[in-house]
Amino acid sequence: MSEASVSGREIFYEIRVIGGIAKVSAVDAATGIEAIIQGPRSSGEALLKRTALNKLIYLLRKQGII
Repeated sequence: MSEASVSGREIFYEIRVIGGIAKVSAVDAATGIEAIIQGPRSSGEALLKRTALNKLIYLLRKQGII
């Protein structure tokens, strides 16, 4: 999956840290579709965001939006 799939789309991220776990939400602004992932806090923000974005791309493709 590629970020090029969602270029031009506005994506919002929310990161919540609970102990050693980070919960990341990626939301497509146009549709309101949300992808949520959890991972180790130590993974780093960039990796967690990329994983959430990949899941969001999967969901958007599954629904035929992109």
